[in-house]
Amino acid sequence: MSEMSFEQMLEESFKTIRNGEVVEGTVINVKPDEIAVDIGYKSDGIIHRSEYTNEANVDLTQVVSVGDKIDAMVIKVNDGEGQVALSYKRLAAEKGNKRLEEAFENHEVLTAKVAQVLNGGLSVVIDEAKIFIPASLVSDTYEKDLNKYNGQEISFVITEFNPRRRRIIGDRKQLLVAEKAKLSEELFAKISVGDVIEGTVKNVTDFGAFIDLGGADGLLHISEMSWGRVENPKKVFKVGDKVKVFIKDINDKKIALSMKFEDENPWKDAASRFAVGTVVKGKVARMTDFGAFVELAPGVDALLHVSQIAKEHVEKPSDVLSVGQEIEAKIVEFREEDKKISLSIKAMLEPEEKEENTDDSEFADVDIEAVANEMEEAEE
Repeated sequence: MSEMSFEQMLEESFKTIRNGEVVEGTVINVKPDEIAVDIGYKSDGIIHRSEYTNEANVDLTQVVSVGDKIDAMVIKVNDGEGQVALSYKRLAAEKGNKRLEEAFENHEVLTAKVAQVLNGGLSVVIDEAKIFIPASLVSDTYEKDLNKYNGQEISFVITEFNPRRRRIIGDRKQLLVAEKAKLSEELFAKISVGDVIEGTVKNVTDFGAFIDLGGADGLLHISEMSWGRVENPKKVFKVGDKVKVFIKDINDKKIALSMKFEDENPWKDAASRFAVGTVVKGKVARMTDFGAFVELAPGVDALLHVSQIAKEHVEKPSDVLSVGQEIEAKIVEFREEDKKISLSIKAMLEPEEKEENTDDSEFADVDIEAVANEMEEAEE
C-alpha cells in the first residue's frame, strides 16, 4: 500500500460537500457585492449579492460583518474559479416557504413591504420567499396605477401555495372587503335619519357627490348641496374634502345626504323680508317664454312674469333681460306655503295713486293660478 502524499493527506482532512447541501461558515471578508465564507473546506465559499437577497443594490458591508456565523446552501462546489458558490437567499427562501405554508394553512394575515411593481400585480418578499399579488386582488376597487404601493407595507393572506411551480398568491382585497363590511355594520347600527355626520368626499359627478362616512358611502345629490343653486358639483367639491352633512334618508344600504340645514333655511324669515309691497333687488337666474326667475337670496327665487317687466308689451323676457342681470322690482305676491313669490317692475313705474286703486285690476291680465302652474312646470 503506497503512502499518501502530503497534498492528498491535506485534501483528505477537509470535509466533502455536494450541491444542495447546507453548510455553516464564518464570514472572513465582506465587499459591497460579495461575502467570503470559511466553510471548513479546501476552498472558501462565496456569496454574491444576488444570492444574498432579492433587494437590489444592497451594500453587503452594511448588513454582514467579519466574524459573523452564517448558514448557506451550496449551489456549485467549484464555481470555475476554485471557490464554492453559496446562496444565503435560497436557504432563507426555503425557510420562508415553510413560514408561508403555515400562514396559508392557518389563514394568517401577513404584512410585508412591496418589493416590486410588476406588470399585472405586486411582488412582496417574506424571508426571501416571493409572493405575487395580482392587480385584481390588490384592492376592492379598480386601481389604474399600482406604483403608489411601491415600498409600502401591505397586509394580505395567502390564497394559493405551490412553491414547486413558484406560485404563491396573496390576496389583499378580501381583507379590505371584510374590514369594510365590519365598518358598514357598525355604521348602520349607530346612525339614523336626522343625524349630523362628518364625511370625506370620495367622488364627484355631474349629479352629486359620494361621501365616505367611514363604513359606507352616502349620496349628496346636487339638489341637496345648498339652499341656493349649484350648477356644477365639481366646482364646489373636490375629492378629499371634509364635509358636514345630515342624513336625510336611509333605504336599506343606501344613504341620502343633505347640506340644507334647517337653521340656514332662507325661507325661515322670508315672510318679513319679502312682504308684499317690498322693493327688492335680485339677479336674473334663468328665463322662460312666460317670464324670468330672479334670485332674491340663495334658495329664494321669484317669478317676474313677462307682463310685469315693463309698461310696454314685451314679447319675450330675453328681449329686454339677460341672465345675470341685476334688477329692482316690487313684490306683488307672497305665498309662503308654496314658496312662491311674484315680482313686478311695471308696478314701480306707475303712479302710486293708481297703484293703490288697482290692487286687482292692475294684474287683471295675469292668471295667478296659471302662472303658479307654469312655475312648477319650469322648476321640474
